Order: sequence, then C-alpha cells, then structure tokens
Amino acid sequence: MTLRNWPNEFGRACATISLLLCWPLAAQVKTPAVALLDASDAVQWQNWTRQLGWQVIAPAGLPASDIDSRVRALATAVEAAIQSGSVDPARVYIAGRGDAGGAVFYAVSRVPDLWAAGAALGGSPKAAIDTNRVFTANFTNVPMLWISGEDAKPMVEKLTAAKLNLEWQPVSSGAGAEPLIQWLARHQRDAFPLSIDCETNSPAFARCYWIQPTKFDANERNDVLPATRIPGGTGAALDLGGFVFKTDDPGPGVLVTSLPEKYSGPLKTGDRLFALDGKPLASARQYLELMEKVTEEKPAVVTVQRGKERIRMETRIMLPRRESGVTSRVEAQYLPAEKEIQIVSRTITEMRVTVAPEWLPATLLWNGLTLENLKEAGCWVLSVHKELLRAEKCK
Repeated sequence: MTLRNWPNEFGRACATISLLLCWPLAAQVKTPAVALLDASDAVQWQNWTRQLGWQVIAPAGLPASDIDSRVRALATAVEAAIQSGSVDPARVYIAGRGDAGGAVFYAVSRVPDLWAAGAALGGSPKAAIDTNRVFTANFTNVPMLWISGEDAKPMVEKLTAAKLNLEWQPVSSGAGAEPLIQWLARHQRDAFPLSIDCETNSPAFARCYWIQPTKFDANERNDVLPATRIPGGTGAALDLGGFVFKTDDPGPGVLVTSLPEKYSGPLKTGDRLFALDGKPLASARQYLELMEKVTEEKPAVVTVQRGKERIRMETRIMLPRRESGVTSRVEAQYLPAEKEIQIVSRTITEMRVTVAPEWLPATLLWNGLTLENLKEAGCWVLSVHKELLRAEKCK
C-alpha cells in the first residue's frame, strides 16, 4: 500500500475484512481539500486530486458580481467541512485556474487564516490588486504559487518587490497540474503559528489565526506598523457594464466571455472589442496596458466585432472611486524562551486572543501594556481603557 493511494487502498482493504471493524478508523480519517471560488471547475480539480483522496469544496450559486460574498460563502463551506470532521484543517488549499486563479490572491488577502497555501494556474492578480484590498501581510503564513506565461514577469516583479510570499513558475507544456498539486501537498497550516501578521480594511474580514479584532478606532494610529497594501493601477475601464474577458486571451481584440445577470448594456457574449478610438487592440493584455495609462475620465469610441459585423459604440473611460486608506493591522508573536505573547496593533481597541495551553504560564504585552501571569488557556477578550489593559474570559 503506497502513501499516495492510501485512502483508496484503505477502503478496498476494509471491504475484504469487515465494515464494522473498519468504520471507526475510517471515520477518523481527515483528508486534505482544495477550495475553489469557481464551482464550474470542480470536476477538473476532482479529476486531478482523486487519486490522492482529496476533497474539493466549491459551493454552487456564488454571486459572480460580488467577490466578497463569494469569499465569505467559500470560507463558510470550508469551516463547515472542518467542523464535520471530514477535512483536515491543516491541509486546506485554495486554488484556481484562468481568471479564477487571479481571484485566489484576493481570497487569501481577505481570509488568510484558513489556508495552508494558495495556487493560481494562469490568470492574473491584477484585478484583485486594483481593488486596493490585497495586503502582503496576509500572505506571511500562506505561500502562493503562480504558474503563468513569461509575459507575467512584470507583475511577478511587482509582487516580489512588495514582499508578497510568492513562488512563480513558468508554464511547462504537457506538465498538467501535477507540479501544482505536489507543491500544495508540501505545505501545512499551523493552528497556532508562533508569528502572525494580518491587515484589513473591513471589520467583516478581521481575523488572524489566534487573534480576532472586534472593535476599531481610526484615531488609534501606530507608526510602527506601516500599511502593506499593494497599490493598484488606475482601475480605468470602459463604461460598457461589467463585462468579463480572459486576460490571457491571445486576441485579436478582447473577447467578451460573459456578462452580469440582467445586463442592459450594448455588448453581447462573444463580442470582440476590436479597436479603441480607431487604434486596433491586439489582445486583452494590450487593452489592460492601455487602461493602465489612463489618468482621467474621457469619451471613447469602441469598434466591436460581432460575427461578420463591426459595430461602432460611443462610450466613456471611467475611473473608480478609491476606498479610504485607513486599515487595521495586527502583528503578534509568541516567544517560547521568554514565555511571552507580544502583540502590536493599529486602529484596534478590542480583540479576542486564543491562548494555546502549551504557552502557559505567560506574560502578554499589547502595544506596550502588560498583562502578567496569564495561567488559563482558551479565549480571552482584551481591551484598552484609559491606558489600562483589561482581560476577561470570552463568553
């Protein structure tokens, strides 16, 4: 029996002995899982991981136009699978290919503490970065693998310069998904990492392993913790509705692959944006590069290829409204030699801290305030009132 095929071999062995004898052991088996934001890709990932006995978690019916709702729904599904006892919480991976690969970067930044690692096969994180919600701190304990073409090198350089925990590999013809799956399998998640670091601009996504911020005050700044947000591009786009296109489509033009539900704009699925202001669009990549250079809103004319017909559409190039720059960040570590829990935070006034039993007894320090002789493990609510650190057990 090989380790690779252990779950399947175990099942066949049980079938030849006794279901009653094997069931208690089988019930204890927790398998790795791959989480997907794109449910339509679930069959492919099941085929890739079936021999390893992995599960695929891909909730159907996620709202395509609301990425935050999709991330929350996926996190809920993963947590339910963990609670059921069928999935190993140390080996949950988030992955995607094509355009869904770029969304993996967004999901890790929003919910960093669920994943052992993340992987993107193709696609680009540009759309995720342009939301201004991708923070490199959130990748500290979540390594990312991105397999893509050579044309992705400028983006790879941008991400590595920002110190995102990224490994890039070029696409190898005929290699399939095996290198990606092998890379994921080498990583495990620690429920209590000795060092954690998370940043967010939304209380709905305030979570960081053994710390959960619960109250915030934008006036509670801390220059010790700078922002780790990766700055997005201009975010310029044509005012033709939220049409979807493949960023790695070779062209010519920009192929419209899907449109939002109840779309009322002029485009149709299958259209190709052939030219912008009379200048041909060679590919989706060139279109993105042109939009990146736009710094002000202005009228535009798009030539669209629809079958054998070419249609002239008058529109505008629009710039998005950027969100507030205020974010919350918490950085913490446990020092075994000193038996000390050190926490530094920005814009956080209350948090829940779960203390591991093996850390006790311990001293806890938060932004220079000290809690001596902590002797009880589990969840504690910490708050600051008039320069005093208060702690009480979670209810």
